[in-house]
Amino acid sequence: MKYYFIGIKGTGMSALATIMHDLGNTIIGYDDYKDHKFTEDPLNERNIKIYTDDSYELTDEIVVYSSAFSNNHKEMQKAIAKNLKMYEYTQMVGELTKINKTICVSGCHGKTTTTSFLAHVLNNIIGVNYIIGDSTGYAAKENDYLVVESCEYRRHFLNYDPTITIITNIELDHTDYYKDLDDMIDAYQSLVNNTKDIVILCGDDQNNKKLKVSSPVYYGLNENNDVIAKNITSDLEYTYFDAYVNGKLYGHIKIKLFGNHMVLNTLAVIALCDKLNLDKEKVINEISTFKGAKRRFSEKVVNGTIIIDDYGHHPTELKMSIEACRTKYKDKKICAFFLPNTYSRVAKFYKEFAESLSLADKAFILDIAKGRENPNDYKGISSKLICDLIPDAEMITLEDEKRILPYKDYVLLFMSCQNIYILEERLEKILK
Repeated sequence: MKYYFIGIKGTGMSALATIMHDLGNTIIGYDDYKDHKFTEDPLNERNIKIYTDDSYELTDEIVVYSSAFSNNHKEMQKAIAKNLKMYEYTQMVGELTKINKTICVSGCHGKTTTTSFLAHVLNNIIGVNYIIGDSTGYAAKENDYLVVESCEYRRHFLNYDPTITIITNIELDHTDYYKDLDDMIDAYQSLVNNTKDIVILCGDDQNNKKLKVSSPVYYGLNENNDVIAKNITSDLEYTYFDAYVNGKLYGHIKIKLFGNHMVLNTLAVIALCDKLNLDKEKVINEISTFKGAKRRFSEKVVNGTIIIDDYGHHPTELKMSIEACRTKYKDKKICAFFLPNTYSRVAKFYKEFAESLSLADKAFILDIAKGRENPNDYKGISSKLICDLIPDAEMITLEDEKRILPYKDYVLLFMSCQNIYILEERLEKILK
């Protein structure tokens, strides 16, 4: 089959295009964004052609489009005019979930890392297809299982047909869509209700406990869970802990990840592998070799300066990333950079953002990213609301890399689901 992907450089779209290519389809892509994005690297590896103008002539392709593209967009108009079959991203993923035994990984935080972690472990042991929100996708026709990062935004994950569901946590987010926390919990309850076989939940999360689940598997740090971690320690290379399943030692675990939230993500992987009856020694070995997901606490050292790139865009995620820095780099000061996404999220959480960023030794805040919302609908809402609540915080732009140089001996932590990596790249050029 031949598919035309509108918005192919989106993180989920890129992964889906990759997996559809691997399954033997012909893929052509379009995107408004003309500059290079990290999401197109796997597409380039597969020689998938990407158009950034309107020169591609549609014929009989099946169109897959990002939800960020409205029907008024010129490429959408071309497809509609030709009466082509069209699938929104989650609808197309939903079609794939009907073919395989699907593992949906959801939750407000940690789903990308947990999905990547599962993909790494399962693929190296039994083989697995996967679609991950960091632009990573892979498929082989002989694989039985499909692991899908399953986003709660606008209840998109209800398009999927899960055999197994993992929920890392539930917290209010996407306030441009969800009315309140109860509305979000209702969405997750629907996901649970759609799950055919196993539901695995972080039992330390009180909102997860509100879900009505038949025979759930709980994991967490608290003793009352089915899968737990004890004796957690760390050094500059690894975090170590003992994993227990139903009161029995599963094994001594080491991971190249930091922070208790990463321990929890690992427990989710162990819980699923145990339910699939996979060989424990193989699971433990593969866990130890996982290096993390793209843009999730990704570290590099440039001429002695430690730079960490993270996708965090919710107050809880910012807090966890700063705490992970403290855990690994106990003797270093931390300089945090944050580019907020969506006016509605800042309007709802600006105090919480400030509280999280105050945990760093120094904070720089960028303007809210221009995206799907109209700033005129949010009068008085800006990044300055966050900045003004943080002692010694400063506003900064993507072109202000020279202002960072006095802090090059700090751990430099960049956090955003938007293009904060532009500032990182400019800084790296100076440091090199």
